[in-house]
Amino acid sequence: MLETYLPVLLQIVIASGFAGVTLLLSDMLGKAAKRSAMKDSAYECGMLPLQEGQPRFSVKFYIVAMLFVLFDIEVVFLYPWAVIYKDYLHAYGGGIFLTAFSFISILGVAFVYAWRKGVLNWKN
Repeated sequence: MLETYLPVLLQIVIASGFAGVTLLLSDMLGKAAKRSAMKDSAYECGMLPLQEGQPRFSVKFYIVAMLFVLFDIEVVFLYPWAVIYKDYLHAYGGGIFLTAFSFISILGVAFVYAWRKGVLNWKN
């Protein structure tokens, strides 16, 4: 049993050892610079930073992004289904269609819910 896990254990030990040795060498050999307010400030291509670093995004942006990921995952699951549909249909019958239809129905209900809640309306 140990022979099967030995390569994985060896890789973990080597990776951890390399990370630790690299950090130690960096700390020991690196130059310790004196910190100042000028060195800690953000560097913007030679320009003085006058505004905040990142503007605030609306929550709707993140909700639409999550909906995109949801429907993107739907495509990822439906593509292999579409590839094997004919072979599976001949071998086992119409059960594959009902399975995919129930999956799409659940996601369709979620899409209608999001639409009615106004998540996809950018005007508000």
